[in-house]
Amino acid sequence: MDIGLLALRLLIAAVLFAHATQKAFGWFSGPGLAKAESQFAMLGQEPAAVKVRLAITCELSAAILLALGLATPLGAIIATATMLVAGYSLITLNKSFWAAAGGGEYPIVLAALAGVIAFTGPGAYAVDEAIGVLPLTAFAGGGVAGLIVVVTAAVAAAPVILSTRRSRAKQPTSSS
Repeated sequence: MDIGLLALRLLIAAVLFAHATQKAFGWFSGPGLAKAESQFAMLGQEPAAVKVRLAITCELSAAILLALGLATPLGAIIATATMLVAGYSLITLNKSFWAAAGGGEYPIVLAALAGVIAFTGPGAYAVDEAIGVLPLTAFAGGGVAGLIVVVTAAVAAAPVILSTRRSRAKQPTSSS
């Protein structure tokens, strides 16, 4: 089980790292900062320059924390909240949940996977374990700990989602 949790943490961390560096530097076939700002504006993420930098910071922070298994509940909150915002933004822009139609399916799955880590804890192969930090699951059962993290992530994402919703409502709709 511990190897599986390590693999899950590393997978999510790698994807978040790639997402952040796509935006920041254009790595991994990404748009780079200027184009990412345009994309964020189209998604309703205003002010786009601030929201892109916030997304980059959140994705990199979550990637580091989850990869190391350090402050794992915080890493799970950041990853879950950030991916909820990304998923919501894509769903409302493209009016579809499914990635094949440009929807937010993929970031929602990443949010769910990060949330799973909150329910299980980081496993034995984590800095938290090595330095003797008690996981949140030690204070509350896995279900309660996971629920705390997921609710906290939803609360953290809510203002950005509401801001996105307001921005999208102000944007002219395109007609064919």
